[in-house]
Amino acid sequence: MNKEWSPAARVQGLGTSVFTEMTELARRTGAVNLGQGVPELGAPPGLLKDVSAAVLAGSNQYPPASGFPVLREAVAAHQARRYGLEYDPQDEVLVTTGATEALAAALLALCDPGDEVLAFDPCYDAYPAGARFAGARVVGVPLAEDGDAFVLDADALRSAVTPRTRVLMLNTPHNPTGKVFTARELAEIAAVCGEHGLTVVTDEVYEHLVYDGGQHATIAALEGMRERTLTISSAGKTFNVTGWKVGWVCGPAELVRAVGAAKQFLTYASGAPYQEALARMLDGVEEWAAELRSTLQRNRDLLSRGLASAGLRPYRAEAGYFLQADIRAWGYADGVRFCRELPSRAGVVAIPTAAFNLRPDAPPYLVRFSFCKREESVISAVEKLVNAA
Repeated sequence: MNKEWSPAARVQGLGTSVFTEMTELARRTGAVNLGQGVPELGAPPGLLKDVSAAVLAGSNQYPPASGFPVLREAVAAHQARRYGLEYDPQDEVLVTTGATEALAAALLALCDPGDEVLAFDPCYDAYPAGARFAGARVVGVPLAEDGDAFVLDADALRSAVTPRTRVLMLNTPHNPTGKVFTARELAEIAAVCGEHGLTVVTDEVYEHLVYDGGQHATIAALEGMRERTLTISSAGKTFNVTGWKVGWVCGPAELVRAVGAAKQFLTYASGAPYQEALARMLDGVEEWAAELRSTLQRNRDLLSRGLASAGLRPYRAEAGYFLQADIRAWGYADGVRFCRELPSRAGVVAIPTAAFNLRPDAPPYLVRFSFCKREESVISAVEKLVNAA
């Protein structure tokens, strides 16, 4: 067998992830798991009731490949209501098996072997994996540190563009840092994309989970960007139903068709009993999201204060499920080692930010903690960290 095309060569670098390792470590040691972003919080009762009714009514076969019309219409209405963006639910909205499939299908649709994809570093680990499946390569654009915040380095972005660059992956609110890109930063990114003819794939799964009165803005709403942007979101983070894997893509018809062409050979379609129930829930998302934000913001503050009390310097988390901490005060320079030893030292599991880094010179001393947990779990983790300090 040609070594270059062997199964091992094709998936090189895609072995067992640190998430699997840390989850198993939590199971084996009984540590409080603040690693993966798996919510311990409940879903809306009405949503669960509607899904149960759909299952019992027989909605258990393939839905249309593009998703049930009622969900596509609800997604289009949501984008118009929140962002003033008009999408035709027939041709410009596609339902996917979670945001991860949407990301993979977008990269498969937009990239050829040898192309380059820009992503802000650190980045969600599905981006480089999806690019690799398409034969492309992700190029990391470092986020700069400004005190306890992460900010856009516009010069680094411009210098990262080459003749091979085809796509810019944007993630706001951002995983793993909890950053929300500002209006000024989005305008700078849009200018670079317009100047170089780049397509934007924007991952906005945390769009409803922005704290401290902040607001999420989508780059697709900026002048000239709708026609070059694929916007991806999902139900999982917003409604605490990550296991349902229902996501969607919005964008110009030509780009959405290309994503659909790739998607049909990944899952074809899924989630039939969830789709109609989610359509109804999405129409009333604001009241539910406000309550969830309040809970998560309280958890974030508990965790941030606890980390500071334990001597682990927390960074600002403006949105999402996670916050970063500098672990050097505990005598560690390597976040991977810290996370492997943390369960036995403190009874807590976290994820090294190195798992999200694209560049070898990225800071190795950052660790990601999750706060999408029950309040008692966060309090327990904080007590353990303070006692171990």
